[in-house]
Amino acid sequence: MRVTSTEFQQNVGRFQDAAQRAPVAITKNGRTHTVLLSAAMFEVLVKGRVARPIEDLDDDTLNAIAKSAVPSEYDGLDAMLKDWTP
Repeated sequence: MRVTSTEFQQNVGRFQDAAQRAPVAITKNGRTHTVLLSAAMFEVLVKGRVARPIEDLDDDTLNAIAKSAVPSEYDGLDAMLKDWTP
């Protein structure tokens, strides 16, 4: 959904409700300026980041990474990549 900033200001509650179902693009001068999305979607986006500084990781997370292993059911993937070079 796309709305102008004026529409958004006049109907904030309506668009907050709409953002629970799908992001709402708020335009300014015809271009997307801001996107309103649910807290749940924001959390998924933030937690889904692949890279973050190691300094941001707590000890529990670092220990979990150190102890992690790929289940043997995925051993076939190694074979698929055996001869692959970037």
